[in-house]
Amino acid sequence: MKRVVILLLFCLIFGGTFAQKPTLAKAYNAYYEKNYIKAKNIIDQCILDEKLGGKAQTWLYKANIDFYLANEEYGKRQDDNQYVVLYPATPEEAYNAFNKALELNKNIEASDMFSPYEGKSRLYSLLLIYGVEKMLKNEFEDAVRILTKSIESYEMKIPEHKLYGELYNYYAYSLEMLGKKEEAIQYYLKAVQDGSTNANIYVHLIEHYKKENNDKKVLELIQTGKNTLTDLSNILVAEVDYYWGSDREKSMALLQALPSSVYTNSDAVVNIANLHIKNDDYPKAIELLKKADRISPNNFVILYNLGYCTLKQYEQKFLEGNRLTVQGNRSEAEILNKQADILLSEAESNFEKALIQNPNDISILEQLKEIYVRKQSSKYDEIIKRIETLKK
Repeated sequence: MKRVVILLLFCLIFGGTFAQKPTLAKAYNAYYEKNYIKAKNIIDQCILDEKLGGKAQTWLYKANIDFYLANEEYGKRQDDNQYVVLYPATPEEAYNAFNKALELNKNIEASDMFSPYEGKSRLYSLLLIYGVEKMLKNEFEDAVRILTKSIESYEMKIPEHKLYGELYNYYAYSLEMLGKKEEAIQYYLKAVQDGSTNANIYVHLIEHYKKENNDKKVLELIQTGKNTLTDLSNILVAEVDYYWGSDREKSMALLQALPSSVYTNSDAVVNIANLHIKNDDYPKAIELLKKADRISPNNFVILYNLGYCTLKQYEQKFLEGNRLTVQGNRSEAEILNKQADILLSEAESNFEKALIQNPNDISILEQLKEIYVRKQSSKYDEIIKRIETLKK
């Protein structure tokens, strides 16, 4: 028994002595062999070592290993959407590690590895992908932090691959979701300056400057859009909209002059319909929205607007039918009442389809509640319960 105890103690003492310790040489060898996961496991242990963790070389190794691992993993995901990235944070880890290496030694270099400056300037695409993933999960604070680093990387030198404003667009959107509207506007403008061909950015900025009554900026953006965008549909409609309130004659002339290609763009068609809604011309708006629905079926905005317009036209027909009934013109009143019933059913159908897209939209539920009352529908009780549940 004594010999067994002594033998166990010997194994514990000397087994620890002979255990392999992580070293920079082992991390580099795995990196050189392009076994980046193995290299990462080793270098991350080196970072935790009291001595190695304080060396610029350790951090430079980590930065390069994380850079190449991120490039490998996100590359695989680009080829296969089902691929699960095992180390999603490596772009940011690489960026932070390059900074740490610089902090410890401004002149740090290593064989077959990027210097901190060169490595940081190449990370913007990977940081953009990682940041957008956070944004899509509504993790906007994380998205802003990561995309800030992507912008720093992108602006270090003339980028190898220009992003044409998409980086600034996602950053601005994330800022806007955090309530930082004014700061967001500056980055939407940077997206335009970076050559963005995203018409929605131009339209968003035009709407912003219209509210500020900044005519000069609005017209400047319209002209820049005309010079930059490949599909002019939305920018041409934005120009029509700009003059709609101040110069209706010019606005109508521009509307009539719109090329037929504009009417193949569902967003543009919706925006033209919105002009007719402003003018209370619901039949024309409905005609355009039905066209947009054929181009882009099951679109929430189109379905909601269709529901709104058909309900408004129902109200007009219903009131006119009542007026004719009071006047004793029952035959014409009956025709209008039948038309009104059809419109009410269309409004019901459109709002119900929109509700499928967004089941917790209170405004749709309230609209349906009113429709179900008018139709004396059995669906009324159910809709009331849903509204009460959401308001709790």
